[in-house]
Amino acid sequence: MVKNIGTRQFEEDVDALFTLPLSEFIGARNALAARLKKAGHGDEANQVKALAKPSISAWAANQLYWQHRDVFDQLMSTGQRFRKAQTARKVAEINETLGARREALAHLSDLTTTLLRDAGHSPSPETVHRITTTLEALSVYASLPGGPRSGRLTQDVDPPGFDSLASLMSGAGMPKLTLVPRTAPESTKSAAAAKVQRKKVSVGETRRLEEARQKRIAAAKVSLQEARRSLSSAQAREQRTMAAQKKANIEAKAAEKQRREAEQRFERARSASEFANRRATSAAAEADEAEEALDHAKTAVEKASEELEALV
Repeated sequence: MVKNIGTRQFEEDVDALFTLPLSEFIGARNALAARLKKAGHGDEANQVKALAKPSISAWAANQLYWQHRDVFDQLMSTGQRFRKAQTARKVAEINETLGARREALAHLSDLTTTLLRDAGHSPSPETVHRITTTLEALSVYASLPGGPRSGRLTQDVDPPGFDSLASLMSGAGMPKLTLVPRTAPESTKSAAAAKVQRKKVSVGETRRLEEARQKRIAAAKVSLQEARRSLSSAQAREQRTMAAQKKANIEAKAAEKQRREAEQRFERARSASEFANRRATSAAAEADEAEEALDHAKTAVEKASEELEALV
């Protein structure tokens, strides 16, 4: 979260960073820091450079502030009205304010779902829950000094704990809870009892916030355990996949080797076949020549025999 720093122009430049799509934040932040440094504003450049990229839930809460200010301000006003009702000790107004806050939160939750979808992010129940929790916390801090600055969140905001909230309330002028002596007059006892009853509403609300925070912590722990189990399962699956891939690579290399050997054997066999065919053709030609020579020899013998008989 970023507090007010620098000139008005500097404030506007920093605000502009938190209105951008989440994927553009880092580039725009670095560019702004570079411009400030080049202009000789080293301190401001360092402060901009130190800005962390918001989480998806913090980014969404910022966009609700920048894009839906009317509904956002309605929620913030409920925190201030709630504190005033506590100070004035008006139980009816306290209940009315709590109802208005629930309605504003529901409206902002619906806007959150649409905002995330339009920006290409998944509006998962867990993400929407974190955003709603942050909005609820901001509505509480709105009535207290030194709270987070809306529109420039970088992380989720949890509601103040019971002890810290009670401390802030007492430090801001809230009446402290005291015990009524048993010996007090009846009128004093009645006034004290009414005072205690009114304070119970305030303490009950802060306790409810603390209980809700503890529930969210427990749910977060369960989610963490599930995520760790999923991680272990994914790692085991990756190992099995890598082992199977390694085995498949070995088998593929062996098959390739066998194919090359088979091709070589086939090439040798084809060469031998062609050589045998050439030898057979040559032998056939030689046989034809021999047969022809034999016929000539027979003819010569017969002719010689006839000449001999004629002479005899």
